[in-house]
Amino acid sequence: MRVGSGLQRAQRFMMLATVLYRASHLTAGFAAVLRKAPGEVLPWAVLGGILAFSAWLYGNAYARGWFDRRWVWADVLVTGCSGPLLVCLATGARSGGGWVPGGAEVALYGWLFLLGGSVSAAAGVALAPRPAVGAVLLLLGTTLAAYLWVIGPEAAPGSALVGHLNSVVSSAVMARVFWWYLRRQGTQLDEAKARALTAEAARARQAERIAHHRALHDTVLATLTTIAAGRLDANAPLVRERCAREAAYLRRLIQREDDPEAAGAEAAEVAVGTALEEAVHSAECLGLKVTAQYHELPAVPGPVATALAAAVSEALNNVRCHAATGQAFLTAVGVGEGVSVTVVDRGAGFDPRAPGGGTPDGSGSGTGLRRSIHARLAEIGGQSEVDSAPGEGTSVQLRWPA
Repeated sequence: MRVGSGLQRAQRFMMLATVLYRASHLTAGFAAVLRKAPGEVLPWAVLGGILAFSAWLYGNAYARGWFDRRWVWADVLVTGCSGPLLVCLATGARSGGGWVPGGAEVALYGWLFLLGGSVSAAAGVALAPRPAVGAVLLLLGTTLAAYLWVIGPEAAPGSALVGHLNSVVSSAVMARVFWWYLRRQGTQLDEAKARALTAEAARARQAERIAHHRALHDTVLATLTTIAAGRLDANAPLVRERCAREAAYLRRLIQREDDPEAAGAEAAEVAVGTALEEAVHSAECLGLKVTAQYHELPAVPGPVATALAAAVSEALNNVRCHAATGQAFLTAVGVGEGVSVTVVDRGAGFDPRAPGGGTPDGSGSGTGLRRSIHARLAEIGGQSEVDSAPGEGTSVQLRWPA
């Protein structure tokens, strides 16, 4: 049983409801004994014994999380059956057997018949249907026998007897219906929570896969593609420096989930200019010349700076791979508490509406634009725009917040 589950809360509520029902009957017994026989031992002993047994029954149930059926049957036999019969025998022997309706003994011990209702309620909740029916029939038989002993077999059944019998049956039925409804609602709540957790775990795995895909696309894949195309000397110091930096980045990406302090550091505000300059330096390591200008940049949350730097890195990768030019221009300015970043090149340009992004070499940049730029900005509450046309260069504008 999961702690705090809907089913467990339903069980706790039903235990509370039945114990309050029992407490109301014990309160009536206390008032009767205190009013009719404050100095007699037997009534207080009977009341104390039933109170102690009830405390044990419900204390054990709360400790276990639910009723123990053996103790519920003991409650049926001790509280619901033996108590009224034993009291009838003891007081009957003292008075010579039998009483008249409305006598002092009836008024003193009549509260014991009330306990049949709370006993049957506990049985209706804790026992299976057939045993619960058996317990109710046993309580009915005991109630009828004790009542006839007190009143006398020659007396006609009165409203008190009908009321006691009705209390035993209706208490069990209502408790059973309430428990069925609450258990059903609790089970449905648990199932809904399980489905939500499963869906959330799937979304988390999908987000993790996307994050790894973007990291590989924007760093390692871009570097390996450039080296494979023969555009750079793999042993050049700047290229080796970039490879080492990307290897360290991927190491941090893998270890990030197991490092709470790193996650907390990412949430802190950082200077966005530093993150952008790292993206610029990374592009320059692969041979792209970048002219960068920064003006009054504010501190932004770590995830925002990371997303902006990654989007800039992808924009510069597109310039290097597709624009047929070796130079790009970056401008980053503070706009209130936000940031506006623009990456411009004077290269070949492309038609964003064409299949594959319309890049000059036909390889397309649509995937990089969609996942590494547009999606990243949307996730942090920003906005991105790409303006390009064949032969007129490309402009990528990033804004946070949107």
